[in-house]
Amino acid sequence: MPHNDSHASVSRPHLGRREFLGTGSVAAFGSLLARQVQAGAARAPGRTARSVIMIFNCGAPSHIDLWDPKPLAPDNVRGPYKPIDTAVPGIHVSSLLPELAKRMDRLSLLRTLHHRHGAHNAGMYWSTVGRPYRMDSTLINPSPTDYPSFGTLVGWLAQRDGYSGRLPPYVITPFPHCDSTVYLTPGQYGGCLGVDHDPFVLNADPNDKKFRVQELSFPEGGSPGRLQGRLNLLSQLSRGPMGGGASPAAADYGELHGRAASMLLSGDAARAFDLSQEPDAVRERYGRHSWGQSHLLARRLIEAGVKFVSTVNGRSIVWDTHEDNFERLEKRLVRPMETAFVALLDDLQERGLLEETLVIWIGDFGRTPIINKQSGRDHWPQCYTVVVAGGGLRTGQTIGVSDRTGASPKDRPITPADLHATVFTALGYDPHGIHYHTVDGRPTPLSEGEPIAELLG
Repeated sequence: MPHNDSHASVSRPHLGRREFLGTGSVAAFGSLLARQVQAGAARAPGRTARSVIMIFNCGAPSHIDLWDPKPLAPDNVRGPYKPIDTAVPGIHVSSLLPELAKRMDRLSLLRTLHHRHGAHNAGMYWSTVGRPYRMDSTLINPSPTDYPSFGTLVGWLAQRDGYSGRLPPYVITPFPHCDSTVYLTPGQYGGCLGVDHDPFVLNADPNDKKFRVQELSFPEGGSPGRLQGRLNLLSQLSRGPMGGGASPAAADYGELHGRAASMLLSGDAARAFDLSQEPDAVRERYGRHSWGQSHLLARRLIEAGVKFVSTVNGRSIVWDTHEDNFERLEKRLVRPMETAFVALLDDLQERGLLEETLVIWIGDFGRTPIINKQSGRDHWPQCYTVVVAGGGLRTGQTIGVSDRTGASPKDRPITPADLHATVFTALGYDPHGIHYHTVDGRPTPLSEGEPIAELLG
């Protein structure tokens, strides 16, 4: 029976280290590990994908200036970047992406994604949840009634099937999806599944020289012995008056405390986040910036058994290029993103992980075909491109054709729900046959979309 917590409080994206060492927050963090026995029992045979890395461009990159160039469009549409050849004859991408062009045989471009929400948080919700939010707005925050994102659901499926890893199955790095750091995108937390299925949000820059995960390290004055003493005291208190035994609820909390403490005391989780263990050459390859080191961290987390890592190319909506779109793409945004993405693809392939790791590159929506008076492009959910790689999917292809200006799908329209259905299918789950429950008890399928047959073969 899927977990359903209709009374869950709004999840918080960060726990301080002192709070973590308190028994209440140990339970909160440990609840991410609840109901674990033996992994993988319900995966369908014949699929190689075992985990997902989602690269999310908060603010929405211009599809026309990156993946879907329109050289025959009018001057006020096509922009300054010429299409270039790729490793796959007949497929062209923007001249801004020379290194990824060389790796087109490992990619598929979905050029006709579309939805109807033009505000950032609502657009991010639709892209990552596969369903529309109840209003098209940026001024929204997570709530216990949210439908879950596919990251949340992949973590829920892993726990349902007995995930037994030391780390939470769903991690967000380096910061959560948000607009202006004030309005956090709904769907990325546990939502209607409850706080047990919140992700672990790093909330730190892995490129910082002093980077460490505070929740996985002892503060000044703390020690393994001190934590163990607190846990022993908690165990005694939970036995009830006169040693009458713990209540079922107390026993559950005790189990969660134990798991959280085990993660802290074992050091396995901290080692997964420890980028100092990587050779300098590898860190340089990904790029010595927040995005590059977050991509490297995503690879380390997947190697450590995490099932879904969302790597947010923010912070906040940095891809929101209403002004100076071309200068910002060329001088600030595209190069670090391409460097990090290329390094991730190559590293996964060299380590034999690409076949079992599905990589998705996505944003809120696309950007307007018409260039505005500030040399920018505005919000455009009517058509945009998503890039996928790995996970046993068919690559070296484009799927869907946009019209002559990139304004709308001309052939083979694809919805976010279709993408989600494909991800679940690639992981071995039936997107229509597996259900979770909303807060009102209604059974809901993993996705209402149709798997993209061209990707699945």
